[in-house]
Amino acid sequence: QVQLVESGGGLVQAGGSLRLFCAASGRTFSSLIMGWFRQAPGKERELVAAISWSATRTYYADSVKGRFTISRDNSKATVHLQMNSLKPGDTAVYYCAASDLPSSGGFYDYTSSTKYNYWGQGTQVTVSS
Repeated sequence: QVQLVESGGGLVQAGGSLRLFCAASGRTFSSLIMGWFRQAPGKERELVAAISWSATRTYYADSVKGRFTISRDNSKATVHLQMNSLKPGDTAVYYCAASDLPSSGGFYDYTSSTKYNYWGQGTQVTVSS
């Protein structure tokens, strides 16, 4: 089992920045694919960013490319999401997710929420205009 705890959400004005943190425990962190998802009211949960075990591969949704950066520190079992140039459309509950599921298709299989088997409780991000 893996436990995930997010922090760092809050209220920010458009154009501002926030940094989300996710702390993992329960198994070897460096063996986990990590992702950040978000869900806005009335919308489906969507992948924002994902990062491979060794951080050599990352994935970003088109809507956040160039503004968000995902990173991880395997020595501290943490993953981060730096969010810059925030827009009102970024308002959502952000979830940290982890996967230890095998993949036949490689890293990009982990762009689907169905590939993640551990989830945090979520942290609210609100961007005001």
